[in-house]
Amino acid sequence: MSFDRDQMRMVIALFVVAVVAAALVGLTDIATREPIAAAEKQALHRALVQVLPKHANDPQADLLTVDGVQLYPGKDALGNVRGFAWEVVAPDGYSGSIRILVGLRTDGAIHAIRVTHHLETPGLGDGIVKNSDWLQSFVGRMLAGTKWKVKKDGGDFDQFTGATITPRAVVKAVKGALQFYNTHQASIVDAVARQNVAGEGQNKAGHEMRLETKIE
Repeated sequence: MSFDRDQMRMVIALFVVAVVAAALVGLTDIATREPIAAAEKQALHRALVQVLPKHANDPQADLLTVDGVQLYPGKDALGNVRGFAWEVVAPDGYSGSIRILVGLRTDGAIHAIRVTHHLETPGLGDGIVKNSDWLQSFVGRMLAGTKWKVKKDGGDFDQFTGATITPRAVVKAVKGALQFYNTHQASIVDAVARQNVAGEGQNKAGHEMRLETKIE
């Protein structure tokens, strides 16, 4: 197959346009990647402040991983852990998956929960974000002694008028978070201990380096 001059020019022009478009998309991605990451980090920080007991550390900097789950520990000024937070996913929301940040005290009681992402119907299912009384009903709950279902199913949690699937999914996911904590509590304690030992080693090394610098 042969190309005449006009066809060749068209092919070259299309090729140039494609290359320029790809370059622009790449540059846009590079330019926006850091601002997006910074905004996501700040949003997570605000949510962690809401769900964790009062803490003095940066939970994101002290991130732990236990059995593939990322845990954010809240520590006081002395380094004592006051609670943990992590994200769980309710895959069975009415309009798709619901992401929930669950904050627990060390005794396994819920300090607070916040929904970080959902696609539920405005005015119905979005009560999982806007209904503060409903969110407050989780505070202090533990795995034992709570019927982890909506009241329509014989449980302790209200459903919303015209929307049962959404709160049912959230309650189920939060229960799963408590079950994870109960099952992995020993591993979590061990992960915190290893993190503390590593931190003490870094502090000691930094102290020795400062002493050496001062002596020289």
